[in-house]
This record gives sequence, structure tokens and C-alpha cells, in this order.
Amino acid sequence: MNGDVMEPSGELVRPYAATRGRARPSRLLALEAMVTTTSFGLARLPALLLEQRSIVSMCERPQSVIEIAAGLRLPVGVVRVLVADAAAERLVDVSQLTLNNGAPGLDLLGRVLSSLRRL
Repeated sequence: MNGDVMEPSGELVRPYAATRGRARPSRLLALEAMVTTTSFGLARLPALLLEQRSIVSMCERPQSVIEIAAGLRLPVGVVRVLVADAAAERLVDVSQLTLNNGAPGLDLLGRVLSSLRRL
């Protein structure tokens, strides 16, 4: 370290490398979408790449997309791509509310507000 500036250690993997240069997920994922590991994902865990392994491990207990991003310290856009890929490979299941107009429902907003108040 040089003063307050951190020097790269060479261990940092750029986010675009983890997504193989893709910036958009194969399916739209809401920030609050819940991700849960499948039994297939658990069985494949030892053979997975680092990012996939991290997501599959984290989601043994359901996690939202935003929680995964925070836990992995990756941008949400990158996590959306990685989770969509994991879902396409049946490593995880994704549950999310889908509304016709794209706006969140009042029940969802109420749950978010309630959770924020508990913090």
C-alpha cells in the first residue's frame, strides 16, 4: 500500500471477465428476486467456477439478488448476469413477482418498508 492508495495485488478479477464481457442478463431479474440453490446446483458445487460456486453456496438459504451483490462485493449488473446464467444451468431457482405494468405491488412495498424499519 502506498499512502491511502491501494496497489493491485493481481488477485482482482474485473467484473466483465466474470461475465465473459456480457453486460445484460439473459433474463430480467429484479433486485428483490429471491435466489435459492437447487439440489442439482449442490451436486455440481465442486466443479463450478469461483463466481458460480459462491452464488450456489450463498443461496442454500434464499438470498435476494441485491444481497448476493453485497455479499460478493460485485456490481448488481454483474450479479444479474451471473445469477441468470446459474438459473439457465439449473444451479439455482429464481422467484420474483411479475406484474403486468412492471411496477412493484403495494404488498411488496409494504414488506420492504417493514424490513427497513426493523433495521
